[in-house]
Amino acid sequence: MRNVIKPFASHSLFSHHFNSLRTLSSNNKPNPPSLYQNITNIIFSPEDGFPSSDDGSEGVRQIAPKSSRSSNAKRTHVEASDSKDVDRAFGENSYRESHTLNAKDSSQGVRRIGPKSSCSLNAKPTMSETSSEDVSPIVQRITEIVRSETAGIGMERRLDELGLSCGPDVVEMVLKRCFKVGHLALRFFNWVKLKPDYCHTTETYNAMIYIAGEAQEFDLVERLIAEMDDELCPKDIKTWTILISHYGKAGRIGKALLAFEAMRKSGCEPDRGAYKAILRALCYARKPELATEFYQEMASKNMVADVGLYQMLMSCFARSDNKQAVLSLRNDMIKCGQISENEAYSLALKCFCSFGKLKDAQEIFEEMKRKSLVGSDAYEILLKGLCREGKVDEAIEMIEYMKNESAVSSRTYGFLIHGLLSKGDIGKAIDVLHRVREIGCLPTISSYTEIIQHLFSSDQYETACELYEEMLESSIRPDIVVATAMVAGHVRHGQVSKAWCVFEATKEKGLRPTWKSYTVFIKELCKASEPLEAFKLLKAMSDLDINATDGIFGLVINSLTRNGYFEKAEEAEKIRRSFKVDNLESEPISQPVDHLSHEEHEISSCPVARVKEDFSDDDVREVCRILSSSEEWSSTQEQLARRMISFTPNMVDAILRRCQRHSRAALQFFSWIGKQTNYAHTTETYNMAIKLAGSAKDFKHMRYLYQEMKRKGLSAAANTWTIMIAQYGQAGLTELALKTFKEMKSEGYSPDGSTFKYLIVFLCGKKGRKIEEAMKIFQEMNQAGYMPDKETVGIYLSSLCESGKLVDARRTIISLCKRGFETQLAYSMLIKSLCRAGRLEEALLSTSELAELGCRMDQYVYGSIIHAMLRGGRIDEALDKVEEMKMTGVPVTTQVQTSLVVHFCKEKEIEKAVETFKTMRETGCEPTVVTYSALIRGFMNAGMVSDAWDIFWRMKLKGPLPDFETYSMFMTCLCKGGKSEDAPLLIREMLDSGIIPSAVNFRTVFHGLNREGKTELAQSVLQTKWLLKRERMFLN
Repeated sequence: MRNVIKPFASHSLFSHHFNSLRTLSSNNKPNPPSLYQNITNIIFSPEDGFPSSDDGSEGVRQIAPKSSRSSNAKRTHVEASDSKDVDRAFGENSYRESHTLNAKDSSQGVRRIGPKSSCSLNAKPTMSETSSEDVSPIVQRITEIVRSETAGIGMERRLDELGLSCGPDVVEMVLKRCFKVGHLALRFFNWVKLKPDYCHTTETYNAMIYIAGEAQEFDLVERLIAEMDDELCPKDIKTWTILISHYGKAGRIGKALLAFEAMRKSGCEPDRGAYKAILRALCYARKPELATEFYQEMASKNMVADVGLYQMLMSCFARSDNKQAVLSLRNDMIKCGQISENEAYSLALKCFCSFGKLKDAQEIFEEMKRKSLVGSDAYEILLKGLCREGKVDEAIEMIEYMKNESAVSSRTYGFLIHGLLSKGDIGKAIDVLHRVREIGCLPTISSYTEIIQHLFSSDQYETACELYEEMLESSIRPDIVVATAMVAGHVRHGQVSKAWCVFEATKEKGLRPTWKSYTVFIKELCKASEPLEAFKLLKAMSDLDINATDGIFGLVINSLTRNGYFEKAEEAEKIRRSFKVDNLESEPISQPVDHLSHEEHEISSCPVARVKEDFSDDDVREVCRILSSSEEWSSTQEQLARRMISFTPNMVDAILRRCQRHSRAALQFFSWIGKQTNYAHTTETYNMAIKLAGSAKDFKHMRYLYQEMKRKGLSAAANTWTIMIAQYGQAGLTELALKTFKEMKSEGYSPDGSTFKYLIVFLCGKKGRKIEEAMKIFQEMNQAGYMPDKETVGIYLSSLCESGKLVDARRTIISLCKRGFETQLAYSMLIKSLCRAGRLEEALLSTSELAELGCRMDQYVYGSIIHAMLRGGRIDEALDKVEEMKMTGVPVTTQVQTSLVVHFCKEKEIEKAVETFKTMRETGCEPTVVTYSALIRGFMNAGMVSDAWDIFWRMKLKGPLPDFETYSMFMTCLCKGGKSEDAPLLIREMLDSGIIPSAVNFRTVFHGLNREGKTELAQSVLQTKWLLKRERMFLN
């Protein structure tokens, strides 16, 4: 029986991330604002600048429908380019659309288990029967249906209705054209597999495996391979090459080597493409010894490597200081005759210079001089290497020598200018620029651009402008890069009108501003408090179908809001929410995550020591951007290597702290940087990595890091154990937390105050509560001489009271006071704990004892009592207590006012809640997140959904920003109220704000959508959950 792979719902990476949520939600948006006028006037006061409901505007959350910006011609171009990208993937081993089903041997991938088959739809002739006909129209039509399925609705039905026949050759071509939309390709792959008399071939499996491998969805890859075995479908050399290549790209060297060995055992003799794939994988993983073995094996079979492979191997050996291997490869290149001796020497020279091996490079250069192989290219390579390493004096000497050899050009001086600017010597760089002109050379535009940028940065505005005019007078046609530099410089120095002149002049000269040009202009305008000008550019980007990204939208919206342009901010928000990217892949620009999720916030004080900075914050931001923007680790490695950043343990610690959301990439970075020369991890960097793995609930890798730390001889401090205990506790795994605590002591480590604190806090939590163990640990903490802080005491007392251990709670207070804990604070916390546990009468009894103890009824005691009375429905007594506060001169706090708002919202007395809110603001009590959250809940319970959204957007625009609890509560209310289709929007907002949704959040939304029959959107939410988990879990 055919082994059917489940539909794509179970494969996370092929989700649209959240694009599908946006698409599916576009017809199910929150309603426009409809607040009653009196509520609007109270909640959104004139100083807030929030639009009222009678101004005719749509609400800030309204997603206006937008016409499609793509044409059939554009779609055809994208599909064709996709197919070409796949064809280029493996050189001679790439897929060709010319493959037919008339293969003569098993290596062509045709199974011998039955007649050649097709999708016999409506008794149409099969493609194998009509192979002489042009199948392009059929492929094009099917591809359009598959790729247009951006929301995941009805693709299979539309294909059934199309009634076209498609054989394996057509299927292969369609898959190749859909490799950038893997989730749709898989659905098509599974749909066609279920058609009568159809069987996939080796070619179609290869195409699908390639797509899955590109997405690093290796579980799916392995399932496809297993299915090939079940279906008796032979694997050919392409199958194995695809596996080796993608395992290598993902850094899974063990898997790549196993695949290579399995290929040999299967009878497939490795060809040049297979060797190239394994060598590329080994070079990326920096395994020069293994690469040497495979290269020698390849050479022994008389297979000649191409120039690209030689260069890659040279770079690998040069990086690892294996000079002899580089020279040996150079000699092999010369022997095989692919390139000239001069070119081979130049490649070796370039490799040494690229990795800062200047001594080796200079030796190569001297040898080239002895052999008369030195040309202008060789001079420039060495000169560039010297300038990159800051050896400007040596570079100047070389230029003087080059003059005698007539090898000096504008590019030569450009390298020198770059070196001088890197050292901060702008004056000398300008002198060199003028000298170039004096000798009759025309400086390169990149030289002008670099100097202009440095002049602006050093506040030499007039000089920069003069240099730009000089460049124009020299008949050097400006490019978009120098124009962007001028625009940024003008704005930075308050000359916005001049910036616009340069920007418009650029377009008049036929240069099209790029995404980078627009974003740089917008960022500078926002910094200069010119939000209206930035908004103008934002609209222009949208009109030109340039995706500004959420980061740029957020920057403009915040700038507009800060400057009081609330209507424009609302309009910008609409544009952002309605913007749909027609190209299926947008440029991933992410900012470092500054906000932690609720779970992470709770343990944010977990003591991972902070250290004094010895690095550039710009470098940290750049590394974080790279880690958060790339899904393929090999690409990330290349980008990191190109930056030539000098990493320190303190810098690595800072990078890990900022990459909480992308902890998988951060942990891959941690592993990679630990293998670099001249760098060694410290206990602090391991502690931070352990925390990252634990916060992602990847406890296996967390333990692996601890063991690795020990193997490297680093001493694990009490802090290391505390972090592991906290991660287990945060996940509710209190048994493991206790086990780790005991293991810590058995290995000779003494718990400190933080260790005790976090263990007690999590043992007392509602998830995994173990009150008896908490009492023992609390006692042990006291015996060890540690005084618990306010937070620990509050949580511990609440847990005792909720467990009915009131006597123990009182004993704890008495004991703490004897040890020096403040009496007023101690009894205030006891009363609060009793109130939280619903023990109001015991709390009131305790208040009568305060005077005897020398304490008083302060604002915190009153707040606890009033809150408990309101929870118990004793509204009149609560209001009497409020009046008592006023009479005794105790200020009515935000806590008390918020408790009243919560009560009135719970009772659906919205007008009283709003009136209390108004009183808060009039009396100077600033509403908190809890206050606004209570209003949202109240409006939702009263069926005033649009009003609840208004509160939410007011928080986003004016603050306080919604926190984890706000988002969770709002999602729950939407799902309970039959408005689940709006909940995915909140998940998107959480992620955009750097707050990580919990498993409960996803589960709530998923079940809510399924209850309402919105199964497609529910699946998209589930896929987003899997993708988020994948971003955070470390994969070996």
